[in-house]
Amino acid sequence: MSIHKNQPKGLFLLFFVEMWERFSYYGMRALLVLYMIKFLQFSTEKSGQIYGWYTGMVYLTPLIGGYIADRYLGQRKAIVIGGILMALGHFTMAFPALPFFFSALILLILGNGFFKPNISTVVGSLYEQNDPRRDAGFTIFYMGINLGAFFSPLVCSTLGEKVGWHWGFGAAGIGMVIGLSMYLWGNKTFLGDKCIKPSNPSKNYYPPIIILSVIITFLVLSAFQFSGYKIKESIPNYVYWIIAIIVLFGLIYAYLSNSKNSTLTKIEKQRIAVIFIMVFFSIFFWAAFEQAGSSLTLFADRETNRIINIFGFSWEMPAGYFQSLNPLLIFILAPFFSKLWVKLGEMGKEPSSPAKFSMGLALLGVGFVIMIIAAKVYQASGPVSILWLCGAYFFHTLGELCLSPVGLSLVTKLAPAQFASLMMGVWFLSSFAANFVGGYFAGNYDAMDHSKFFLIPTTTAFLSAILLIIITPKLRKWMHGIH
Repeated sequence: MSIHKNQPKGLFLLFFVEMWERFSYYGMRALLVLYMIKFLQFSTEKSGQIYGWYTGMVYLTPLIGGYIADRYLGQRKAIVIGGILMALGHFTMAFPALPFFFSALILLILGNGFFKPNISTVVGSLYEQNDPRRDAGFTIFYMGINLGAFFSPLVCSTLGEKVGWHWGFGAAGIGMVIGLSMYLWGNKTFLGDKCIKPSNPSKNYYPPIIILSVIITFLVLSAFQFSGYKIKESIPNYVYWIIAIIVLFGLIYAYLSNSKNSTLTKIEKQRIAVIFIMVFFSIFFWAAFEQAGSSLTLFADRETNRIINIFGFSWEMPAGYFQSLNPLLIFILAPFFSKLWVKLGEMGKEPSSPAKFSMGLALLGVGFVIMIIAAKVYQASGPVSILWLCGAYFFHTLGELCLSPVGLSLVTKLAPAQFASLMMGVWFLSSFAANFVGGYFAGNYDAMDHSKFFLIPTTTAFLSAILLIIITPKLRKWMHGIH
């Protein structure tokens, strides 16, 4: 049976909206580190730190955007606000001055916070609790994410690396405008009254105002610091973690203390605990996986032979093109994985969600084993074949398909209805911590032997997979029949 058979029509609107939003995000991400090093003349260490700060904060703000949508705006209005902020951010990036650069990053961080958790929640709202189409629907939605992510480096890297950096950033902005326009055109027709009103409304507007003020102040201070204007001698790394923890538990406390429907049953508490545990393990996956935009891009730029000769014509592939490999492979392999899970389910042999997570971590580790070998080959004989990176991205993609769409679907199944967007924001919190750690780790790329550099994520991935396998029986018990 086709995975798109009898799916809600609204799914396909959200598919294309998310496709264009991801086109804009990944197009900009493909250029970011190279732009900072080659145009802004930042060091590799500083570029890695800014990359980690940006991609980390992009996944912290969904926690706030989910909270505001659940309590004050509704998911549909939050999506529009997020789309507008992100479009403004991409076009601001098209201006070369440094203040525009950091202003653009702040707009993108805030916009993504409103957009990212809420469009996933709207997808989940298209299905009843036990609708068998749900996992297949999220696989289709995930294909939309990766279709945009495939084309964007090809378009934006070509324009950015071959024509001009700001042409590439401008193209990303156009993609965001197209996605927002499609949403405004079709949301009333295809989504009906889904997620228009807040699911857990509040009239106390002080919490979101205070939280947004704190986050914006923190972003501005960080931007000044990275720009070289020292507000203090330094902002310690642990400040990021403290803010994340305070915001997370502050939001949960606000829900529990102010909601009439906040009493959680024992089963609901155990299911929420499972979400937090899966978030914890996701950190290890994404911290390694997100090297794609930093250390793996630098490996492609400096240590990979990108000269392609075709019928006597020589062409150098832009380094950013490698970031299209992952979404291309996902688009090809996602239907296979969806059918595989269904087939195994019919046979009573489908792995549980925690088991799929452990498989994803192990496959990620295999990809980095390939990079260890590639680094040693470079040390011995110079620039390596593009096939090494292709092999690494192949295994990373297999790992991602075992973890990311499964995680999105699992959160919509386990989260209590009144906390749907908040829990989706918690899910994305793993990427905040992971990108922050991964960015600072990537900043050490020039300072370490590269085979030893890639050994660190390899070891972390395998050890995490083993630990998750050990605790999987307990997690399955807490999930209470949800697979």
